[in-house]
Amino acid sequence: MVEALKKLKKLRGRSFDELRVRGRQAIASLAERRGLSAQARVPADAAFFKLLDSTQFHNVTFSAESLLNHFRTRTSPAFFASFINREETITELKNRFAGRAGEALIARADRILEGRFDLLGLSRLDFGEPVDWHLEPISAKRLPLKHWSAINFLDAGVAGDKKIIWELNRHQYFMTLGRAYWLTGDERYAQKFVTHIRAWMESNPPKLGVNWASSLEVSLRVIAWLWAIYFFKDSPSLKADDFLRVQKFLYLHGRHLETYLSTYFSPNTHLTGEALGLFYLGTLLPEFRRAGVWRATGKRILLDEIERHVKPDGVYFEHSSYYHRYTTDFYTHFLLLSQANNERLPVLVEDKLTGLLDHLMYITRPDGTTPFFGDDDGGRLVMLDERPANDFRAALSNGAALFGRADYKHVAEEAAEETLWLTGSNGLQKFDRLDARPPAHASRGFVGGGYYVMRDCWTKDADYLLIDGGEHGTSRLNYGHAHADALAFELAVRGSTLLVDPGTYTYTGSSEMRDYFRSTAAHNTMTIDGESSSVPDGAFNWKQVAHTGTRAWMSHKRADFFEGFTDGYARLSAPAKHSRGLLFLKGDYWIIRDHVETAGAHQYDLRFHFTPDARPAIENVAGIAAVHEQGQNRPGLELFTFGGCGEWRKEDGRVSFCYGESKSAPVYVFTAMAEGEQEFITFMLPRASAQAPKSGAREIEAVNGRAFEVLNEERRDCLLLGRGRMAETAQLSSDFDWLWARYTRDGTELLEVVAIGGRHLSITGREVVSATNPVGYLAARRVDDEWQVETDAAENLSIELPGAGRIIVGGKSLTAAAGSTEQSEKYAFSIE
Repeated sequence: MVEALKKLKKLRGRSFDELRVRGRQAIASLAERRGLSAQARVPADAAFFKLLDSTQFHNVTFSAESLLNHFRTRTSPAFFASFINREETITELKNRFAGRAGEALIARADRILEGRFDLLGLSRLDFGEPVDWHLEPISAKRLPLKHWSAINFLDAGVAGDKKIIWELNRHQYFMTLGRAYWLTGDERYAQKFVTHIRAWMESNPPKLGVNWASSLEVSLRVIAWLWAIYFFKDSPSLKADDFLRVQKFLYLHGRHLETYLSTYFSPNTHLTGEALGLFYLGTLLPEFRRAGVWRATGKRILLDEIERHVKPDGVYFEHSSYYHRYTTDFYTHFLLLSQANNERLPVLVEDKLTGLLDHLMYITRPDGTTPFFGDDDGGRLVMLDERPANDFRAALSNGAALFGRADYKHVAEEAAEETLWLTGSNGLQKFDRLDARPPAHASRGFVGGGYYVMRDCWTKDADYLLIDGGEHGTSRLNYGHAHADALAFELAVRGSTLLVDPGTYTYTGSSEMRDYFRSTAAHNTMTIDGESSSVPDGAFNWKQVAHTGTRAWMSHKRADFFEGFTDGYARLSAPAKHSRGLLFLKGDYWIIRDHVETAGAHQYDLRFHFTPDARPAIENVAGIAAVHEQGQNRPGLELFTFGGCGEWRKEDGRVSFCYGESKSAPVYVFTAMAEGEQEFITFMLPRASAQAPKSGAREIEAVNGRAFEVLNEERRDCLLLGRGRMAETAQLSSDFDWLWARYTRDGTELLEVVAIGGRHLSITGREVVSATNPVGYLAARRVDDEWQVETDAAENLSIELPGAGRIIVGGKSLTAAAGSTEQSEKYAFSIE
C-alpha cells in the first residue's frame, strides 16, 4: 500500500504525453518479462532476413556469407572520412601518431589482450577469464542474469558501482583494438574483438542482465560496435556467422532504443546520446526496414533538444563541463555523418556546435586541460586517442578542421588523432593549412551560463581564472549533475594550474564521497557554519537549491571585474547573504572581496583547494600569516586573507581528475568566527619562481572603508574599498567601490589607477576624477609623459591626472597639458 501511494504521488503533475510514454514502456517491459515480446529473443535466420529491405541488395540470396560480402563491398552509405582510403589513413597514422601516443595505444591494446582493462580513472581492472560481463570487480559484486527491469542497479549494495560494469560493456575498447589493428596489422587485435563480441552475445541474451538496463549504455554500445565492424570488416578473423549474429543484436539494440528512449526519465545527454545511436544505426545500416524510422527519430530528437540543451551563449544547460564535452561530441558526429551522406541540417546545428566549441576554447587552461565543474562521469562518446580525461582539445582540433577556425587550432595546438578518424587525411590537411591565431578576446563572460573567464593572454604562461556566477544547473532535471559551487573559482598562475575544482570521483560507490565532492566545502569558495550553499538529497537530487547570479561583469585591457551573489545561506537561523567581487589586474594579481550581510554570529571558512602536486605552507610575513606555495621549477602563489580576526589552517583534501580515482591534495582554509556584517579580502599574488622576491600585503588605516597595501621591491600598491560613500586614507579619497592605485616603492610617484563603481577620486587632496554619473570602470596608466585611460564612461567625466603632458582616452588626446582644469572638463568619448 505504501509503495502504491508513492507511485501515485510520482504521477501527480505528469502530462498526458508523459503518462502515455511511460505506460507504453511499462507494457513493453511486462511483455518482455512474460516472454510475449519478439524483442526478448534472437530471431532465427529466416525471421531475421524478413527484417531486411530487399531493395538495398542486388540479386542477393540472403545468407550469412552474402550479408558479410555485401557489407565489405558496398560503397554507401558513407562512414567517417578516414575509412574512405584505408592506406592513406594508415600512412597518416604512422607518420603523425606512431610516437608516444602510438606506444600508449599499443600498450593499452596489449593489456586488453591480457585481460586487463583501463576504464574511467581505474587501471588494469580484471573481469576474469573469460570476461565476466556482469561483474563489478572493485566490490566483487556480480549482478544476476534476470530481466533488466528487475535489477536494482542504483543500490550500491546490490551492484557496487554500476558505472564500472557499464563502462566495460560499452565496448569502446573495441576502438582501441581497431586503431592498434590498423597501426600494426596484428591479427591478434581482430581475434580478441571477435572473441569478446561473441562471448558477450552468449552471456547477455536479449533483455537479460544489467547491460540492457540503461538505454544510453545500449546506444553507446551500438556506436562502438558499428565502429568496430568498420575497423575489422576486412579481417579474416571476422567470420560470416559472427557478423550475422552481430547484425541481429544490433537490430535488437535499435528496437530497445526506440522503445525505451529517456524522453521523460532523463532528457539530457541520455536522450541525445540515445538519439545519436538511433541516427548511427539508421544511417549506417539502411538494409534494415526499420532504418528509416531510426534515422528520422534520432534526427528529430537531436534537433528538438539542441535548443534546450545549449544556451544562447554556448553553455550546456546542466552546467557540467564534462557533459558539455559529451554534447559537443554528439553534435559533431551528427553533423559529420549527415554531411558524409549528403543530408543538410538546419544552420542552427552549426551555430550551436560552434557555441559549444567556443565555450570549451575559452575555459581551456593554459596547460591545455579543462576544469571539471559539475559532474564528471569519466566516459567518452568514442575512444579515438590516448589523451587524459581532462584534455578536451581533441574537440577543438575537430572543430578547427570542420569549421576552418584558426583560433580553435591555436588552443588545440596540434591535430588530434581523433580528428584523423573523424575527418580523414583531408581534415588533417585542412587543419595544417590554417594559420593559428589566438581567440579574439583573452577574457570572456558566458552570461547565460554564468561562467566568466579572466585571462591576460593566450600564451602558455598566461594567468587564468574561471569563476561560477550562474544558477545551480537546471530545474528540469532536479539539478542532477550540479555541484554546490556557487561563486567558486579555478586558478592558473603563469600557466601553472594551482587551485582546482576537485571533480566528482563517484556517483554510487559511496554516498559520503558523492556528497563531499559536490559540497561547497569541496570548492574554492566560502562556507558559512560548515553548511553547503545547496544541500544534496540523494545521488542526483537536492533538497535545498541556492539562487546564484551575477551583478557585474566587465573585461578591459588592464583589468577584469566580476561580482556575484548567492542566497544559499538565507535558510540559516541567522540568515546570511554572500556576495563575491573579484578584480583581476592583468599581468599582476587577483583580489577577492567576500561580503556577508547578516545580523547573526557565524563561522566563516574560505577554502583554497590546491592540486595534488602543490606544496603550500603557512608562513609569517612581517607578522602576518599567509599561505605560500612554491613548487620546483614553476611559478608559485601567495595568499593573504584579511577579515574577522581569522586564522589559516590546513585540511586534507582529495582531487579526482577522472571518475573512479582520486588523489590526496592540500586544502588551506581561512577560518573566522564573527558576528554581524563581515567582509573578507584575499590577495592572490603570483610568484614567478622560488628565487623571486616575496610580496607582502597588510591592512592600513582607513576612514569609512578598508584599505590595504601590497609591497614588493619595486612598487607599492594601495587598495581602497568603499560602499557608496567617501572612504579615505592618508593619500586617497574616493567614493568608488574599488580603488586600486600603484606608486613607486617610496610612494612619491603615482603610476596607475583602476577604479570601479563611483564618481569622485582625489589624490593628496587634489580631485583627479569627477563624474556627473557613476563610472563603472576607469583605468589610467602613466607611460612616459602620457596618461593612457580606458573607461566605460561615455560623457560628463573630468580627468585631471598629475605630471603628464597629455591624457589619452581610447587612443585620442584629451588635454594639451596636465593640470589644466579647463581642458579636462566634460569630455565625451566612446567606450574603448
